[in-house]
Amino acid sequence: MSLTRSCLAAAAAALMCGSTAQAAAPDQPTLAANAAALRDQALKGSAAYPFLSDLTTLIGPRLAGSENEHRAAQWAVARLKAAGFQNVHIETFPVPGWTRGEERAELVGPSPQKLILTALGNSGATPPQGLEADVVLFHTYADMLASAPGSLTGKIVVVTQPMVGAQDGSGYGSLGVMRFMGPSEAAKRGAAAYLIRSLSSNTSRTPHTGVTNFPKGEAPIPAAALSVPDAEQLDRLAALGQPLRIHLVLTPYYKSGATADTVVGDIPGRERPDEVVLIGGHLDSWDLGTGAIDDGAGAAITFAAAKLIHDMPIAPRRTVRLALFGAEEIAYAGPAFAAVRPAADQDKYVVAAECDFGAEPIYAIDLPGPALRAPFAALLSDAVAPLPTYISREPATHGGEDVEPLGPHVPLAELRQDGTHYFDIHHSADDTLDKVDPHRMDKAVAAWVAFTYLAADSDVDFRAKP
Repeated sequence: MSLTRSCLAAAAAALMCGSTAQAAAPDQPTLAANAAALRDQALKGSAAYPFLSDLTTLIGPRLAGSENEHRAAQWAVARLKAAGFQNVHIETFPVPGWTRGEERAELVGPSPQKLILTALGNSGATPPQGLEADVVLFHTYADMLASAPGSLTGKIVVVTQPMVGAQDGSGYGSLGVMRFMGPSEAAKRGAAAYLIRSLSSNTSRTPHTGVTNFPKGEAPIPAAALSVPDAEQLDRLAALGQPLRIHLVLTPYYKSGATADTVVGDIPGRERPDEVVLIGGHLDSWDLGTGAIDDGAGAAITFAAAKLIHDMPIAPRRTVRLALFGAEEIAYAGPAFAAVRPAADQDKYVVAAECDFGAEPIYAIDLPGPALRAPFAALLSDAVAPLPTYISREPATHGGEDVEPLGPHVPLAELRQDGTHYFDIHHSADDTLDKVDPHRMDKAVAAWVAFTYLAADSDVDFRAKP
């Protein structure tokens, strides 16, 4: 893929600014012209959709620690090398190796019927023949937390609080604890199992999985997410005042010695190769769908943005590093990535940002505080305004789960995608390629390439003090 004629001219001009060709920073008009040309090239069609199509078709679901996740890493290495990235390598690290087994449930009283659910990541297992117990149903998570220790002994706890959909995903953020910590909290009160209404913004009878956590040394109880219609069915039956009883079968298990892979590749900077702009998405996914929006799209968008920068006639001053993380869904990739980079190495990272919110356009960009007062913000604002995208007036506080562990040493940025419908299919069997609009995904690439290029080719200091 070649850049437009205007970009070629602008990039060539960058070498002629000042008296020393390689040392001089591009001037503001050159930076602006290059960013606009890259944006426009992305809008005409980028490498994002072909990358995503091949990943979801040739590899499919990519559960952390699974054979498919390792196949995805090898596929990504070949893809990055073919695209011209340098220093392409795999970073392998241990993961628990949780694997989904059989999952089914039936309401055995008062109105026998099948329930549609799926196990949460790290869920414990029932006996092979299953577990049958009376239900204690709570309409809110707070109500469950208010129950006394021992009051839920031997019961199957069901929490049916609905999630509120929001463009920025804040509904998920506010209720996520119901899934993250709910099973552990229910276990502390004696529960035999824990079921929640799926964290979903639609009414499909498709359950949504996701990871849960149990403190070290605490035996995990069986935990699962009900489809939204099934949770609402239990609400209606409970309102009739009759006791509910469920038979539950969940048989997940752990594979010993499991590992996951993060794939890393560079576009070396022409002048300051040790200064790194880090972008990426996560390569792993849950096993129900094919991980198209979570997060094949994020990996594809950042790959495409980096590829456009690679294809410029002149490399940016700083290195652009693409990281495709291997175990975000179970919160292992970020700590592993940071752990092998001591503080001195992390200090070389100029800025970091992860794309992990689907395939929709970017509507806002949160920058590190110092950049809001720098010419960089105005340049970026002009570059993304036609998309349309705006620069937030508030400093970034979150760059993505996998770059967050770098936060103490590395400035973080966040490119906010429209998540209005993200949680319709997030973590479900409906997370498949047909839900992705290539043209809307290219709008996201346009914002990412403008941000990444300007961070890499300007002299912006995201750590500067007021």
